[in-house]
Amino acid sequence: MRNSTIAAKLLSQEFGISLRSLYYHPLKPDKDWQLKCRIEEVLREHPSYGSRRLALHLKMNRKPVKRVMNIFGIKAYRRRGRKWKKTTNIKVIYPNLLMTTQPMYENHIWCADFTYIPFQGRFVYVATVIDLFTRKIVGLSVYTTHAVQLVLSAFMNAMHDNSRPAIFHSDNGSEYNAGVYIEAMQTVGTMISRSAPGCPWENGYQESFYLQFKIDFGDPSRFKTLGELVLAIYQTIWQYNHTRIHSVLKMPPMQFALQASTAYNSVNKEGVQ
Repeated sequence: MRNSTIAAKLLSQEFGISLRSLYYHPLKPDKDWQLKCRIEEVLREHPSYGSRRLALHLKMNRKPVKRVMNIFGIKAYRRRGRKWKKTTNIKVIYPNLLMTTQPMYENHIWCADFTYIPFQGRFVYVATVIDLFTRKIVGLSVYTTHAVQLVLSAFMNAMHDNSRPAIFHSDNGSEYNAGVYIEAMQTVGTMISRSAPGCPWENGYQESFYLQFKIDFGDPSRFKTLGELVLAIYQTIWQYNHTRIHSVLKMPPMQFALQASTAYNSVNKEGVQ
């Protein structure tokens, strides 16, 4: 144990990163994660609560509440645009495993969702899969429809270059409830996790990502063809993974993933010797 601790300190000095970021298994539960779960529990009863009312309800200072909401992309849903409705006719209710499980390593928990981009009088749909530990987009697909093929393609894209996740989280949209999609989850042996019906903030990671993605992507009307638009989507995702500094990680997701993997392997090697 002492050797692994020394190795971790040396690695943190070499890479210029904190000791905390080198450990896949924290010594104590993350306080931010615990507060996130408490906030989501309150929002199930009071979905319009912002950070001020949440802080009053939780009987704590507003500053940490607001900070945690920003970290995990949790927002009060009072928007005029997209209206959230409780999903009906759900055959199987899957629990939200993110309420009890914190991402501890790469490919531990994936989250999925999709968004749309208006283009020349129609919509282009973008589906992504994000790894919660590294915040890296591991799966991506672009379609002109939002049928099950859209989200299934993003999942298969993620599986192509990564080991299967222990947990796969999404909302209860019809695309994710399709029989072929459920069968794909069961075939690879991953546990299914879902946001509670009518609680989109429980997939706040993707909500937060799409908000920033659309800012970085810019005005889609500048493209003349669908091909140019799709290419720009892939380029924006690549830049997010490789060059754009993530506000939580303080570095791009790919850099964080590489450093964490290097540290993990080195510490384990020292521990075996």
